[in-house]
Amino acid sequence: MTLPQFRGNILVVILMNIKITDVRAHKGDSAFLIDDGKTAVLYDTGFAFTGHLVAGNIKTELGNRPLDYIFLTHSHYDHAAGSAYILKHYPQAKIVASAYTAEIFNREGAKKVMRSLDSKFARTCGVEEYEDLFDNLVVHIPVADGDVIKAGDMEFTAIELKGHTKCSMGFYLASEKLLLSCESLGVYDGDKTIVPSYLVSYEDTLRSIEKVENMEIDHLLLPHYGILSSEQKEFYLSNAKKAATETFEEIKALLIKGKTKAELIEYFRNKFYKDRIKTIYPKDAMLLNTEITVSLVAKETGIELN
Repeated sequence: MTLPQFRGNILVVILMNIKITDVRAHKGDSAFLIDDGKTAVLYDTGFAFTGHLVAGNIKTELGNRPLDYIFLTHSHYDHAAGSAYILKHYPQAKIVASAYTAEIFNREGAKKVMRSLDSKFARTCGVEEYEDLFDNLVVHIPVADGDVIKAGDMEFTAIELKGHTKCSMGFYLASEKLLLSCESLGVYDGDKTIVPSYLVSYEDTLRSIEKVENMEIDHLLLPHYGILSSEQKEFYLSNAKKAATETFEEIKALLIKGKTKAELIEYFRNKFYKDRIKTIYPKDAMLLNTEITVSLVAKETGIELN
């Protein structure tokens, strides 16, 4: 494998000396290790083609200690595909995700799409061949909203956050006021741009954002970014709903003007697909997701899409 190694920053949440380590192997991955010194939890796992590299990064951090749990925010390939590869290195780890994620993993059509998107992006990164473990995708512990996962001394509450997908979940560690968030709130560049990411329901997205707005959160971990600073957290939580609603209204206005699907995708790409977002968001996935978002807005507003 010729993929150049990428490593992010090590960040520490202090209250219980929980260490949150960026174990991604590529900027587009989503994989962060949460460790209290006794129990280790991996939050998302990244792509299939980087899975073994992510496992190696985990090994560097844990040494001979086991990886105990893998939490998946949703079933998309850039978040979940690596889980099958990491299980080869840590077969005792238990994968926690929504029950709907488990259903997705059993669908041949879904796995076909995941394979295609993963391999296309792998080739752009110089990786032509890698082991295919998509048939090994599994959820050991399916959870619903409010379920508690006891990971050693850490107790996480599953938070249903639909909107990006039907299977989107967050995980809340009350002792640290730490939320492991998901993309239903929007993809953040760490500065002033929040990319709305509703693929199945705009209304569910707003409800999920409102649910998080009402939570007591001191620390916020985002899938493709990491821990936000206090200033970033305040900006993100204060502007996620605004970004979602403004984009919805802008697409709606363009639909009323008779703009075509291609023109709407181009509007979305020009507005959001730049700078850091471009480095973490594979082009094929962006185009597919934008087409879905545009079609969703047309459907929910009852405006015909050309």
